[in-house]
Amino acid sequence: MNVDGRAYRSIWIDPNDDLVRVIDQTKLPFRFEIKTLDSASKTADAIHDMVVRGAPLIGATAACGLFLAAKTDPSDNFLNNAYQELLNSRPTAVNLRWALDRIVPDLLTTSEDKRKGLARTLAQQICDEDIKTNSAIGDHGLGLIRDIAIKNNLKIVNILTHCNAGWLATVDWGTALAPIFKAHDSAIKVHVWVDETRPRNQGASLTAWELNAHGVPHTVISDNAGGHLMQKGVVDLCIVGSDRTTRGGDVCNKIGTYLKALAAHDNQLPFYAALPSSTIDWTITDGVGQIPIEERAEEEVTHIWGLDEHGDTRKIRLVSQESHAANPAFDVTPRRLITGIITERGVVAAEESDLLKTFPEFIDTPTL
Repeated sequence: MNVDGRAYRSIWIDPNDDLVRVIDQTKLPFRFEIKTLDSASKTADAIHDMVVRGAPLIGATAACGLFLAAKTDPSDNFLNNAYQELLNSRPTAVNLRWALDRIVPDLLTTSEDKRKGLARTLAQQICDEDIKTNSAIGDHGLGLIRDIAIKNNLKIVNILTHCNAGWLATVDWGTALAPIFKAHDSAIKVHVWVDETRPRNQGASLTAWELNAHGVPHTVISDNAGGHLMQKGVVDLCIVGSDRTTRGGDVCNKIGTYLKALAAHDNQLPFYAALPSSTIDWTITDGVGQIPIEERAEEEVTHIWGLDEHGDTRKIRLVSQESHAANPAFDVTPRRLITGIITERGVVAAEESDLLKTFPEFIDTPTL
């Protein structure tokens, strides 16, 4: 992704000092700032505080956090403590555990003097793989958009998305936005309805910023406008991301996704989830019953950040001080409402048999 003519990833290990740099997503869209992470603890804080967010990026960030831990102290005890601290930073996105479990066993079976170098190699590998994976997701999703345009003889394909599943949610390219970027680059005319995505407004703050940077036509809408637009026939398909998907195809994503899927189903519109296989939790089958839903601070609902008339960012309260708020961060969309899952290996039905046929290496994974 280019920002002001310069290519960026969402996270990278700086070769000059071996520190981790990330784009601070809490500052967007008003300020573009780079934040330095120099320890596993600061990495865990960055994940928890949503300086970085998005399931694939959380996984890549956790991997870089383990590298920082090995750089600080390669002992078994320190690495195990760092593992636990990173794992506890956010409970819902399965990519976090996936990345940690991919790296830690190799580190603990390697001599201490080689752990820093190995951790760096493995973290860099996860970051590089993420870009290739998301690019492949974009290619497969591009085919869907092209087919819909041809089948329905559309001059412009109107796509609704929820939350942010673009390059900021990954190392680069994104999941749900990757097909949109590639369609735009292929001269297919697209327009994106961008849900604001309360309470943290990732759609309005991040997705709209990304689309604008890439030159993709878009319109920000209130979260409750999506069903109305579907009824009016100005939405052709929906594409969302995922923070955890079951082996049976239930998709957990930002709160409000379930309601969009219901509206799409009622209006006979295709509803796709775009995600890498690392987002699939092969150990669970029941999304509603088994996926832990993060409950975040009520202040995210009762307050909002914005730009005032002087150009300064300010936080203001939206409700009376006597009112409290509930803030579940995610909901689960049952597989019956999902037209298909766009993965790095193709578009797959939201069914256990089709997912395992596409990813046979997980057939013997035991379920909870």
